[in-house]
Amino acid sequence: MTTTTDTVLTGPPPPAATRKPGRRSRPRHPYRTALSTARARTGLVLVGAVVLAGLFAPLLAGHGPTEQSAQSLAAFAAPGHPLGTDDLGRDLLSRVLYGIRADLGIIAVAVPLGAALGCLAALLAASHPVADTIVQRVFDLVLAFPGLILALAVTAILGPGRIPVVLVIALAEIPVFGRLLRGSVLVQREREYVTAARVGGSSGRRVLFRHILPNAADPLIVQIAVSLTVAVFIEGAMSFLGVGVRPPEPTLGSVLAQSLPYLSEAPHFAAGPLITVTALVLGLSLVAEALNREIRR
Repeated sequence: MTTTTDTVLTGPPPPAATRKPGRRSRPRHPYRTALSTARARTGLVLVGAVVLAGLFAPLLAGHGPTEQSAQSLAAFAAPGHPLGTDDLGRDLLSRVLYGIRADLGIIAVAVPLGAALGCLAALLAASHPVADTIVQRVFDLVLAFPGLILALAVTAILGPGRIPVVLVIALAEIPVFGRLLRGSVLVQREREYVTAARVGGSSGRRVLFRHILPNAADPLIVQIAVSLTVAVFIEGAMSFLGVGVRPPEPTLGSVLAQSLPYLSEAPHFAAGPLITVTALVLGLSLVAEALNREIRR
């Protein structure tokens, strides 16, 4: 007699039988790691708050930046004026918010322009020894001028306004980015992977753009954050001296300059621009420091 036994499947196979081999976790990008630190997050929060305040200035400001009222040098929390008013009765909150907007617009154009021109000059210098000598002498000539003298020279030719401020910041940053990229390219050019690429038949242009530049770009990212901080100071100094953006358009530097004669009787006049500039510079410095620490590891 033959006995037939039926096999009944009571459920899915054990998890171990269907588990796929685990994948290796991909290493985190150094920029992402740097920006996840407490220092960088604090900096991003400060910078983000200032940027959002500038972007939404028309919604946050209850008055126009040039609109005058009868309340001259009103104190904090005056009716309709949370930060008070200036000597002409203009709302300080509105002037600070629109000043942020003006400053951000200037540095957002000037720093990338200076970085792009500096990097192009560095690539030209890396292409030929004669070009390298010429570019380095031009950089020396620009660096020989103190920032204030350079600002006064440009504004003497073009007059005060946004364009001269942008040109001064860009000119000040061209040799900084140019020398930084040139040094990085010279270091990377001696690495073994570059020699291997050349032995493999890659052209000089391919080696430069495919292999050298991606590895030489890390210091430039850090320098951009540092240069944004420097640009805030340059714009503020030019507006403070009266050779920046033309009044009555507000900038943080011009609002601060207007507050000087009234510091003793109305110290709140300078509080808004001072706090804003401090938050912006501190935030950018924290981000730059976090990026620099991670890249140098």
